[in-house]
Amino acid sequence: MFARSLLACTLACTAFACAKKEAKRDRPVTTGSAGSASTEVKLCDNHTTVALTQLPKDREGGQAVSDQLMAQWRQNHPDQQWETAVRRSWTVKPPVDNAGVLEGEQRKAQVYGSYTQLDVQTWAREAERAAMEGARVFHSADELGSTIAVSCDMCHPDAANTHPETYPKFQVQMGRVALLRDMINWCLEHPVRAKPMAADDPRMRAMEAYIHAQRAGTPMAYGKH
Repeated sequence: MFARSLLACTLACTAFACAKKEAKRDRPVTTGSAGSASTEVKLCDNHTTVALTQLPKDREGGQAVSDQLMAQWRQNHPDQQWETAVRRSWTVKPPVDNAGVLEGEQRKAQVYGSYTQLDVQTWAREAERAAMEGARVFHSADELGSTIAVSCDMCHPDAANTHPETYPKFQVQMGRVALLRDMINWCLEHPVRAKPMAADDPRMRAMEAYIHAQRAGTPMAYGKH
C-alpha cells in the first residue's frame, strides 16, 4: 500500500510530504451575495476541498460529499493508490489467541499470577467488544457528531488507509508530532465537520481500538510517511 496514503477520517490520514505548514482551522466561508453562505469541507490531505451551499442530512448525502472529495483527489493524484473496496464491512479482525499462556513453561512464567481458560476468553471477548464498538462509531455520522452526514468509513472502508502503526509521527497539517487520536480529531473537524473528542471519550477509545484491530499483524513503524 502506498506509504503516503491519507489517514481518516476516523480515522485516521497520513500527511503528504509536500505540504509545507499547518493549516488554519476551517470555518464556513461566505461567497457571492448575502445569504449565499457556503461551508468548505476539506479532505485529510489539507488541500482538496468542496464548498457546500446545503448541508446533507442523511448518509446518501454524506457519501456524495465524500465521493466528490475523493474524485478530486484521484484526479490530482493519478499515480497514487487509495483502497476503497469494503473488505469486511462491520466485522473486525479477531484478537490474538492467548491460549499459549495456559501451556507448559509459559504458564509458569506469568508475572501477574496463574491464568485460567476463563481469563483468556475474557481478554478476547472484551478486546473484540471494544473494536466492534469502534466499528459502530466509525460507520455512524450521528455518533461522530457530523454536521454534514459524513462518517469515517466513507473514505476509509474498514479503516483502510489509516496506518495506525506509523504513529506517533510529524503531521504537516498540525505542524507537530501527532498521536493517532490527534489525527482522528483533525479529521473530525475537517472532512467530518464535527467537534473533536476528548482523549478519554469512549468513542475515541473505541475508534482507536477498531483502527488498530484492522491493522493487526502490521509491523510497527512509528514516524513513517
